[in-house]
Amino acid sequence: MEETRKRVFAALDDGKTMRLVAQRAVRIAHDEGAALRLGHIVDALPTDASVANHAALSDSVRRRLCADLADVLALAKASERIPSVEVCVAAGPVKQTLTSRLILPWDPDTVVCGSRGLSKLGYALSGSVSAHLVRTLRCDVLVVR
Repeated sequence: MEETRKRVFAALDDGKTMRLVAQRAVRIAHDEGAALRLGHIVDALPTDASVANHAALSDSVRRRLCADLADVLALAKASERIPSVEVCVAAGPVKQTLTSRLILPWDPDTVVCGSRGLSKLGYALSGSVSAHLVRTLRCDVLVVR
């Protein structure tokens, strides 16, 4: 017998799959009666800016994401089956920051992410975030194309 999900995390990027990832995560959270967290990482090296600048940048990006996904977030918040909805943004190296600061501390049952479709060279140089999540997380990972 399959356990129900308690927490669903949506890893948002700025790509064309962002809306699809958010919508799929909302659907899963609604169907399972799970809490929903949408997260995004501002790709930044520690030397790019001060911590204060990272916080201001993260807050600005969070506001933009909430505006861009206002209709999706409104549906999620209106669902009586989704106990909580939050949008989190942090700054740092994408893979490490996403997993260590946003995903792992929240302990989701499912992570939904997009597939950007990196070129072969881009994938060879850095690998994809979705592949990293599939390899490193112990929960279900759904990759939306």
